[in-house]
Amino acid sequence: MNAHRSDDAPATTAPGPGRVVLLTTSHRVAPGLLSWPAWQALRDADRVLCADEAHPQLPYLREAGITVEQAAPTAEDLVDACAGDRTVVVVATAEGEPRLTDGLARLAGSGRPSMPSLELLPASYDLPGARLLDLIQVMDRIREECPWSSRQTHQGLAKYGIEEAYELVEAIEDGDRDELREELGDVLLQVVFHSRIAEEDPEAPFSIDDVAATIVTKLIHRHPHVFGDATATTPEEVKEHWLRTKAVEKRRESVTDGIPLGQPGLALASKLASRVRTAGLDVPLPAGDGIGYDLLAMAARAEAEGVDPEAALRAAARSYRDAVRAAEGLNA
Repeated sequence: MNAHRSDDAPATTAPGPGRVVLLTTSHRVAPGLLSWPAWQALRDADRVLCADEAHPQLPYLREAGITVEQAAPTAEDLVDACAGDRTVVVVATAEGEPRLTDGLARLAGSGRPSMPSLELLPASYDLPGARLLDLIQVMDRIREECPWSSRQTHQGLAKYGIEEAYELVEAIEDGDRDELREELGDVLLQVVFHSRIAEEDPEAPFSIDDVAATIVTKLIHRHPHVFGDATATTPEEVKEHWLRTKAVEKRRESVTDGIPLGQPGLALASKLASRVRTAGLDVPLPAGDGIGYDLLAMAARAEAEGVDPEAALRAAARSYRDAVRAAEGLNA
């Protein structure tokens, strides 16, 4: 009997080199919330490996019936594990397994005749705003471990809030996009920092989530033309909605209620003039001698003409600064 395959026997195909699936997840998304392709890859895999035994996804994978081996294979080990057309899923650590991927790249460039395919499969994605969670975590640690930050109070930080606000305005007026992004971050830090301090108040604590919930509720309530049945087709109608709902919320007796008197003088004068004009009141400017009354009249006139007197004065002051530097022989 001839032991060799006859010409009519079906040809056998050698098993392929297999496949490596590098599964990445975001720590900013709740563990276990994985994409459907990720769950399919996990269920179809011949082996699932993870080097980090404390990986937050592991309890959820095992609860779903996925057997996960705690292992940190080398590139050579992984290639051998894929032999016979097998699929191995590697649940990546936070660093993304650079040692493993670099090793596979070196093997592929070495002329090795058979290499498994390598697939990067994001199993979860960051939602918009997810990096705010990083900021909160960093702030928590700084508050606990930094000798300076751990001693700060609302009162002690107040001056920095004012400084950061002015630096943000300067970045806007300069038109510097990189500076604008940085200054927005500095302003955001003030919000997160104060919220973190507020958590420790023994009588009336609140958190950053409470702060966010408050402004969300306020925005929805003051935009009935977006979230309700009201209509508004012009910016003026929107402002009317805003002022009307704000008046009901605050239950103010005077149009001047809620105007911070500690703000810069021109801004204060302009705000008062705006409230008076919006309310339709006829209140003549107080008569008096001196530069203060002159500035009050100019600020009221600027507001009536739709000009921000603070911004206008800053622009003029910048021109003056440039003229001074030019007189000194310096670049503006």
